Amino acid sequence: MTRPSSEIRARSFSQAAGRYGTYRPPYPAALFDTLEKVSGRSLREARIADVGAGTGIATAQLRDRGARVLGIEPGEGMALEFRRRLPGVPVVRGDGNRLPLRAGSLDFLTYAQSFHWTDPARSVPEAARVLCPGGALALFWNEPDVSVPWIAEQNDRLTARFGEGWYIADHSVPGTDLGLGFTDHTLTWSRRIPIGTHLAKLSTHSLFLTVGPEGEEFLAAERAVLAARFPSGEVEEQYSVVLRIAVRRPD
Repeated sequence: MTRPSSEIRARSFSQAAGRYGTYRPPYPAALFDTLEKVSGRSLREARIADVGAGTGIATAQLRDRGARVLGIEPGEGMALEFRRRLPGVPVVRGDGNRLPLRAGSLDFLTYAQSFHWTDPARSVPEAARVLCPGGALALFWNEPDVSVPWIAEQNDRLTARFGEGWYIADHSVPGTDLGLGFTDHTLTWSRRIPIGTHLAKLSTHSLFLTVGPEGEEFLAAERAVLAARFPSGEVEEQYSVVLRIAVRRPD
């Protein structure tokens, strides 16, 4: 099938903002512990902008760690859902390619499940601009752990139906001489949820939001496959969290 363009997929999330906020998974506490350890900075009272904040899943977790956090979100529907869910947290419209922030104003800049929607040639220099010396850029993604047999089999069915590479994000960042050097970390975690919740989560991914009836047909068939494999009606979603951290060196 012809895959929708990256631009169309990036704009698709607002149509499913409520489902996105309800069914997308959070991030493990160990991710934020690692971010503090590697950066040498506490999240408590830290000045943070969470870019591509969506409905505020990671933003809320940063707030709960005591951060002074701002959401930055390009999509109107997602920003409205963010405000509904996190009325006490500011959110502004914008994206990582042109951040509406002062130079040197942040201790952390975070991208949860969103950096791959930016143009790194623009977003990396912007990160270097808005971070204070010693400030940290953190890019992280919850990815399905394909070392788990049932998840690997599902990924094979997705690949057979829709082609390679639609589900796992591109985590690459171009080389840069802007005072940012990345270190990579991998964390694992899991959650047990009903099959229906798992399928609802799948339905919030950009491909399913843009392919129309073919996506609905796949999800219906997948429900039958999972119901046969898991008669309890629940699945153990297992995730591999990719975390990339860069600390801006002093000027």
